[in-house]
Amino acid sequence: MSVHMKMQTIGTLTDICLTIPTADAGKIMETIRGVLSHSGHTIRRINEDGEELFSSEEIFPDAHPGTALRGLRVREGITQKELADRLCIRQHRVSEMERGIRAISVDMAKRIGEAYNISYKVFL
Repeated sequence: MSVHMKMQTIGTLTDICLTIPTADAGKIMETIRGVLSHSGHTIRRINEDGEELFSSEEIFPDAHPGTALRGLRVREGITQKELADRLCIRQHRVSEMERGIRAISVDMAKRIGEAYNISYKVFL
């Protein structure tokens, strides 16, 4: 099978499009990523609409599992006290977990996950 390559320059940027055998796609992508990283370029992924994708670490550099707990609580529209009551703990423990002062244990993460029907791994 042959490889097809197309290049289009718009302003100061150039799009390079490769059409390659699917079986080789992963290896070729990793090779290109390595070459670009080695030459000092930042690699940014884009979605089907051409929008840049960012990791949660880029958006929330100081985030910790408690940030996800606070997000869940706000999404559900409940207070720390209401969450604490649902988890059978004291409100100050919820506050400490949300601020990253108290780690969220695996057991607590599982309790939160079960209470809100989401994966507990979000809180670890």
